[in-house]
Amino acid sequence: MRNDSRDLPPAQPRGAPITVDFEGRAIRAFEGEPVAVALHAAGIKVLGRSSKYHRPRGLFCLEGHCASCYLRIDGRPNRRACMTPARAGLRCERQNAFPSADVDLLHAADWLFPEGMDHHTMMTGTRVVNRLFLKLVRQMGGSGTLPDAPAAALDAGQRAPAIEVPDLCVVGGGPAGLTAARAFAEAAPGARVLLFDEQTAPGGSLLATPGGGARARALTSAAERAGVRVQPVATAIAFFPEDGGVLAVVTPAGLRRIAARRFLYATGAYDQNLPFADNDRPGVVSARACGRLAFQYGVRPVPAGQRVVVLSAATASGAADLAAALAAAGVEVELVEVASDLHAAASADGDQGAGAGGGARVVGARGTQAVRGLEIQDGNPGGATRVVAADLVAVAALPAPASELPRQHGAEATLDLARGGFAVAVDSRFQTRAPRVYACGDITGFAGWQAALHAGESAGRAIAADAAAEPAP
Repeated sequence: MRNDSRDLPPAQPRGAPITVDFEGRAIRAFEGEPVAVALHAAGIKVLGRSSKYHRPRGLFCLEGHCASCYLRIDGRPNRRACMTPARAGLRCERQNAFPSADVDLLHAADWLFPEGMDHHTMMTGTRVVNRLFLKLVRQMGGSGTLPDAPAAALDAGQRAPAIEVPDLCVVGGGPAGLTAARAFAEAAPGARVLLFDEQTAPGGSLLATPGGGARARALTSAAERAGVRVQPVATAIAFFPEDGGVLAVVTPAGLRRIAARRFLYATGAYDQNLPFADNDRPGVVSARACGRLAFQYGVRPVPAGQRVVVLSAATASGAADLAAALAAAGVEVELVEVASDLHAAASADGDQGAGAGGGARVVGARGTQAVRGLEIQDGNPGGATRVVAADLVAVAALPAPASELPRQHGAEATLDLARGGFAVAVDSRFQTRAPRVYACGDITGFAGWQAALHAGESAGRAIAADAAAEPAP
């Protein structure tokens, strides 16, 4: 199957060539790849409209952590296109637009209310007009419509799944989690170790790097050889403290309830954007999403003859490596460094946002439906500006630790702007404040995948030593 956007080597063999239906149009895809990847390869950038202001939206993180790629898929609204695998016959369409996402008349709200809109206080003089206006406002502020068919009713006699009690439950299959699970299993032969990861393939941030797919497969194989049971496509949704504490994990086979003797969280960090005008335009993606397109899925981020701008915040890492790797793959790329990011701007006591304190800053994105360039200001506010042409902007900002689940356990998270935000606090043995709950990797403050590998090794062995020192139950 020929597709000009798929001329880069993917991290693993592609599935069978198929087609999916996108609003009546047959889109070429490969079985198992995310729907969002197939649409991007087909040149489709606008995946929907935002609620309320109906601004155009496209993929951003490609990891299921933002709300920018919601589609109606097989009649079900608000499905994450980046987390839904393509299959033959799949039907998808954009939502939250009238009459279409390409020409959305409700986008007028963004022009009529440039200072923001409080729809709760909008009233007219008559009850009839109020009802009509309320219906319109609800349509503008909603996201999707009800499914085509109701969900199947639960069996009244259906019982909750049995509670599983492994020796260690690892949440997160990136470099830290895979390494820690393997190290624990090797140091504690016979122990039962479960590892859950929400992505279709373990590897985490490694998959956004050249050669990262091979590294991820090697780490996964080593963990499985040591006895770790690796479960991809498994999302840990919440920890419930009742009855001793149970972690709820949603898998394709159904719900699993985990009451492990010890928990280790290695959930990494969320991609962030930089604060500049119109940073939500389709084509503004995270740097790791750009890396995933190119190196995990083998999809050229932009067609030949178009340009990627890698936008690097001063506190970020890996931007130069991404730009060099894209250039080596034959992608036209330009690296643009800016003085600061969202966290630095937030701590700049009264300074004027990104770029406070001198250095280049991004004034805003150019383009209406999709990004076409960036306006860059050199020096301090008031300096000269220039326009950098860009068909895709890969934003390398400081990722934010994904600390929600251990905090539900009672772990402490402290605000560390230099390391991405609310980082989980651990001691020298990776123990959190919550008993038998550990954390390692970027969840304790962003440091990158190389540091995560070392942290995982140390954490796995420390947890095994703690388990060995405790009397058997």
